[in-house]
Amino acid sequence: MPRELAVFGILIPTLLPIFLASLLLQGALDWVLGHAGLYRRAWHPALVRLCLLVCIFSALTLVLYS
Repeated sequence: MPRELAVFGILIPTLLPIFLASLLLQGALDWVLGHAGLYRRAWHPALVRLCLLVCIFSALTLVLYS
């Protein structure tokens, strides 16, 4: 995989689209978990949200770069 993507003549790192995709996936998962009421059982819901984002981003990065 190339390290940079050319978008309208601007070079952006490949991790940026991966991060944006992980934000979208985390938002959808956050909505599902919020409606299911699972955040009421968490000690710190914001920390759970951050951990989910890190796990999703790491998984997408590992899939793409391995």
